[in-house]
This record gives sequence, C-alpha cells and structure tokens, in this order.
Amino acid sequence: MAVTEAPPGPRADERVRRAGLFRRLLSRPELGAVAGAIIVWVFFSLVAGNRGFFTIGGTASYLEVASELGILAVAVSLLMIAGEFDLSIGSIIGASGMVIALLNVEYGWPLWAAILMAIAFSLVAGFLNGLVVVWTRLPSFIVTLASLFIFRGLTIGITRLVTGRTQLGGIDVDAAPVVKGLFASDIGQFSISIVWWLALAALATWVLLRTRVGNWIFGAGGAPDASRNLGVPVDRLKIGLFMTTALSACLVAIIQVVKFTGADVLRGTGQEFVAIIAVVIGGTLLTGGYGSAIGAVFGALIFGMVRQGIVITGVNADWFQVFLGAMLIVAVLVNNYIRKKAAEAKR
Repeated sequence: MAVTEAPPGPRADERVRRAGLFRRLLSRPELGAVAGAIIVWVFFSLVAGNRGFFTIGGTASYLEVASELGILAVAVSLLMIAGEFDLSIGSIIGASGMVIALLNVEYGWPLWAAILMAIAFSLVAGFLNGLVVVWTRLPSFIVTLASLFIFRGLTIGITRLVTGRTQLGGIDVDAAPVVKGLFASDIGQFSISIVWWLALAALATWVLLRTRVGNWIFGAGGAPDASRNLGVPVDRLKIGLFMTTALSACLVAIIQVVKFTGADVLRGTGQEFVAIIAVVIGGTLLTGGYGSAIGAVFGALIFGMVRQGIVITGVNADWFQVFLGAMLIVAVLVNNYIRKKAAEAKR
C-alpha cells in the first residue's frame, strides 16, 4: 500500500511565511538605518525627554534640521546608486544663495526672478559636472571636488568684487508672500522644509521602485557596461542625476535665503560630506547599484535627532563630529553584515 505524506499543517505554513518576511526585511537597504533611528530616538527620549526632546517643539526642531540635509541626501542617494559622487553641492548651496541675494539686493530683481535665475545656475552647474564626468571618464569624486573649489572661489570673488563683503542681507521676503509661503512658512510648529523633504523622498522612492528610470539607475551603478549594451542611456542618465543633486542644493539655498533674508558665500560648507554619510547610513553602497531613498531619509533623521539631542542635553557640540565619523564606520559594517545575511537567506 502506498504511503502518502500529510500536507503541511498551519504551523509549517506560518514558518514559511515568517521565513519569507525575514528574507524580504533583510533585502531592504534601509533596515539598518530604521533600526538606528529607533535606537537614537529611544536614547534621547530617555536622556533628554524631560528637557524638551519629547515635546512637539523638540520634534519640530530635529525634523527641521533633518529636512534640509534630507533634501540633499535624497538626491545624492539616487546619484550614488548610479555609481557617482557629487562633492560640489555644498558650494552650490552658497553660490545659489548668493545669486539670489545679489540679484535681489544689489540689482533690484524681484525675488521670484532671482530664484529662477539661481535654479537655472544650479542646473547648468549640474549639467557641466555630469558632462565632464561622462566625457573624460574621470572619477566623479575628482571632477566634483574640483568644481567645489571652482564654484566656491567664483562665489567669493564675485561677491567681494560687487559688494566688498562675503555676506549679504536685506532681502525683503514680505514683498513676495507666495515665495515666503512656499519656502519659509510653518505648519503649526513644523517648518515647510519638512514637507519638501518628505515629498521629494516619496517622489524619489516612486522613481526608483516603480519606473523604468529607477531600473536604469540601479543598472548604471551595478553594471554600467551591460546596461549600455541593453540600450540604457547611461551617460544621459548620469548627467540628469548630477543636475538633480545640484537642483536639490539650490532648493536648500532658497529655503535658507528666504528664511534668514540673506546669504553667505560659505553657507553649505561641508554639507556634501554629511549628505554622503546620511546616504551611507541609509544603506546605499559606495560602489553603487544598491540603496534606497527611504534609507537616506532615515539617515538624515538620525543626523537631525543627534544634532538637536546633543544641544538639548547640553553636551559640547564638538562631539558631534566624533559621532558622524563613528556612525559612518558602523553603518558600513552593519550594511555589509545585513547584505551577507540576506545572501545566506536566499540559499
């Protein structure tokens, strides 16, 4: 008589579902950043909860700090997934802000027209970065490091030539209520920059996961030659992504200029490195081909919580630099571990 095996019971089905969920979680690049954000939030809630961290005002403060970095990090994450770096975004923040201030204060342009000119400048800057990278095949790290100094030097030189100073204030944002509402208003206690950040993150996530361009981005970073052979316009894609990072830097500059009614040639200094750290914390590989925009959101959120948490607890802000360096190393180690476990789970 033939013996038949009993069908798997509900417990076996549950184990299969749990194993599938575990594999899906391990495959997500942002897993480490989400866990890190939860740990940081719990830590500062316990240590500084009674000093304002846990209040709506405290939440609004660290979200505002995270939002400006997050706007940069979301765009940088797309570029890094495609296998490139942009070290010029910090100097583009200063240059774009000064374009707005010079045109509005020194030459009497309407604020909205000055902003449009800054947007045009940033797009041209990003286009030139991308064009040099794809034409020369030089590492984007070198090309954009050079453009960082070029843009910053031009900004300082031209501003001093025109005004004799490196800072310029006096922008009348009240004369442009629509501009003020779009870039410097508040929703309750929360800055409008948070809305920009989350909206751009949602758009970037949709592009990466739901569009053909998203597949191109992953392919350009993971296997550029194979992608070219399949007809993917890798060079045009990368130029477009450099323009995207430059445009994100311009958006941050607009928000800062309208908020503080002035510009500084050194504004944005160092933000390019902090943005890269936030993206790496979010699970994106330095070698490209793997990552997510959501991870960059949580990387920026960790930055904002620690930055404000240190201030609230009264710890010397100089220790924040130590935290950034340590977090970069820890993030790379955690991401490598998660990817190793994900590969083992697929076997």
